[in-house]
Order: sequence, then C-alpha cells, then structure tokens
Amino acid sequence: MDEKEFEKLGEISFQIIANVGAAKSLYIQAIQEAKEGRFDEADKLIEEGDKIYVGGHHAHHELVTKEAGGEPVIPILLLVHAEDQLMAAETVKILALEIIELHKRLVKESEK
Repeated sequence: MDEKEFEKLGEISFQIIANVGAAKSLYIQAIQEAKEGRFDEADKLIEEGDKIYVGGHHAHHELVTKEAGGEPVIPILLLVHAEDQLMAAETVKILALEIIELHKRLVKESEK
C-alpha cells in the first residue's frame, strides 16, 4: 500500500469513527431521556443518531464495495477500530430501543 492509499484509508476510517461515535452518543442520550420519561425526545435522538450513523455506514460500504470489486483493502489498526465502533454503535442502538420500550411500558403500567 502506497502512502496515498494509506492516507485515504485513514480518512475513511476517521469518517466511520466520527459518524458512528456521534450516533452512539445520541443513542445513549436517548436512553437517558427515556429514563426521565421524555419519550418524544428519546425518539428524536434515535432518529438523529440514525441519520448520522448512515454517514459511517456509507464510508464503510465504500470499502466493502472496493474489495468486492477485486481491489483488496489491507486492514490497518485504525480501520479495525472503525469497524469495531461501527458494530458497537449498532449494538447500542438495538439495546437503546429495547430500554426505551421498557421505560415506556413501565410508565404505562404505573398509570393503570
């Protein structure tokens, strides 16, 4: 891998990390809002996180498409970290949705 390719891979990795990191923070913030009973705000934060997450997903997709087209992507530690963050953000979102739903149920049950 030449220096130009290395720099490009680093840029894409940072793009993934920045987007999915911001999305993950919004998902966690959504949980905090749900804990306080602010479900509309929690839902908005999930939606906002999803919009930001897409930026990281598209950057990652660019690499997958490149490799599928026969151009191998030589992994660097930064890319491995980016992919780890991508998967962590997905996991946090899934858990956030479940936790928010549980908080909604608790409120409904307490209102009965």
